[in-house]
Amino acid sequence: MITVKEIITKKDLKQFVKFPFSIYKNNLYWVPPIISEELAIFDKEKNPAFDTADARFFLAYKNNTIVGRVAAIINHTEVNEQGLKKMRFGWFDFIDDVSVSEALLTKIQEIGAAHNLEYMEGPVGFSNLDKVGVLTEGFDKLGTMITWYNHSYYQKHFEAHGFVKEKEYLEWRFPFKNVNPDSFQKAQALIKRRYQLKSINFTSTKQILPYVDSMFDLFNESYSSLSSFVPISDKQKKYFKEKYINFIDPEYITYVADKDDNLVGFAVVLPSFSKALQKAKGKLFPFGIFHMLKAKKYSKDIIFYLIGIHPDYQNKGVHAVIFNDYYEAFTKKGIKNCIRTPELEDNVAIRQIWKHFDPKIVKRRRTYRKNL
Repeated sequence: MITVKEIITKKDLKQFVKFPFSIYKNNLYWVPPIISEELAIFDKEKNPAFDTADARFFLAYKNNTIVGRVAAIINHTEVNEQGLKKMRFGWFDFIDDVSVSEALLTKIQEIGAAHNLEYMEGPVGFSNLDKVGVLTEGFDKLGTMITWYNHSYYQKHFEAHGFVKEKEYLEWRFPFKNVNPDSFQKAQALIKRRYQLKSINFTSTKQILPYVDSMFDLFNESYSSLSSFVPISDKQKKYFKEKYINFIDPEYITYVADKDDNLVGFAVVLPSFSKALQKAKGKLFPFGIFHMLKAKKYSKDIIFYLIGIHPDYQNKGVHAVIFNDYYEAFTKKGIKNCIRTPELEDNVAIRQIWKHFDPKIVKRRRTYRKNL
């Protein structure tokens, strides 16, 4: 018999966070989170996502052993302002037992129905900067710190419980040697002259900070037309700034501004921390932090985390300016592989800007939906 218990205490929440460590133990491709960071995500006092969202956390037990977990999320901005009557769920992990996944999903369904919502979708997080989707292809590829990994049986469970595909996400990869500067070097110089644009590059974190809020404003403008987009609030900007800025090499952030210093484009790239996180085994101290700092400085794999271009400048070649800046930085650092984070399958515009680099799809993931 499966028992589902709502998490109330900090002790139980830690068990919630640590559960995946049991089902992915010795898995070569799973990238464990930092436990303290995960706990902070679920802390209402620390994560500003709780200003506009409610979340409840559940563990499933079988014979007094934890066998599954799920987070139930209602984003009030999405429901009340955008009119999307969606019951979100994420951080969904379980053993290969359909009675376990069914019990957890039934709990999500009950909460959604109690709030008069129309459908449930997952796995998703609180916002667009959280992890998204269940992996359906690419189980033999190393994960990243900004994606969920899962066993291949997850997809079968969703379909067995009557869920259908809602959104498809693609993850791409290409070797840096594929990047031919001829495809953007001349173009970027022309675009700068034509639109009176300039690059803004950095050598220290201190230099970046004054621009971060403007970058998030531009992020909101750039992605507002995409499905399921929820704007980032001012408090969330501060939260993400404090959480991630120190992990980013200043040379891996590039901005494009107009003649009045207004941002019209940006990109944020992260060094791959995957192997460092595997070595850290969920803990920054005493040794995990050294693995992370080493990866920040020496990793030869990079992840394109965010890229955004103002709607007025889309389809005008601004990405060529960004690529030119990165080409110089990546060449200097000896980068070998470029990885793109999950992109919506129907985001044709983003795929067009990468076409010259011959990227290959290495993973697919999707969210699943079921009407309530």
